[in-house]
Amino acid sequence: MQQELDEPHPTGERLLLRSAAIVGLGGVALIHVLNLQEMLQEAPYLGILYFGPIVGGLWLAGMLIRRDSSLAWIAGGALSLMVIIGYVLTRTTGLPNASGDIGNWSMPLGLASLFVEGWTVLVAIWAMWIAPKEPA
Repeated sequence: MQQELDEPHPTGERLLLRSAAIVGLGGVALIHVLNLQEMLQEAPYLGILYFGPIVGGLWLAGMLIRRDSSLAWIAGGALSLMVIIGYVLTRTTGLPNASGDIGNWSMPLGLASLFVEGWTVLVAIWAMWIAPKEPA
């Protein structure tokens, strides 16, 4: 596992990756806030689960604002991947008390969600295993 860097002014590729992930995680949170009311009415337990991507996305974005944290990279990628899996489940098999979206792949907010979450997963993978850490 790579060490965490606490440099006050990161530069280069790492700063770009962190910025992209911060925007991505903020987007994950925003999309779930926008759909929260509808989900609370349709399937209240799913609405409650929406607080995971909302709070988690904002918290992890805050972590990445402060430092280049391996924990934040892994958790941010995992959070986004879990949301993608949840979206796919609601469109394929459905979930308990939530089968109304089976086959509804063209919902604009859902497509935006897939894009932002997919982007965040790719950025996290790039940051953790491809892009070199800057020297401390």
